Amino acid sequence: MTEDSLQIAVARLLDHTGLHWFHCPNGGKRNILVAAKLKRMGAKAGVPDVMIVTPTIQHCGVAVELKSDKGRLTDTQKQWREALTSCGWAYYTARSVDEVIEICKTHYPKYVK
Repeated sequence: MTEDSLQIAVARLLDHTGLHWFHCPNGGKRNILVAAKLKRMGAKAGVPDVMIVTPTIQHCGVAVELKSDKGRLTDTQKQWREALTSCGWAYYTARSVDEVIEICKTHYPKYVK
């Protein structure tokens, strides 16, 4: 499964949970002018693919970086992981919808059965 198809499947799942979440579309190929404009507007490399802003009992929210089977975190993504966890966020790397379901069951059992 590609990261794009995984993102679409996770979006469908999360849209049916009632959780407050978003995807910051930083990836993908863009025209250099559009990329420069987005950077000026505050786009940041390495931001996790999924940000669930509904708080948990122990965390401010849950960040999930989606990866294909062979994908690895970049140094910038690792920096975001450290920044978010130091601010009270839970952070995960997931490679399947089933992994995201398990993450949600752990942190949001009343939203995901």
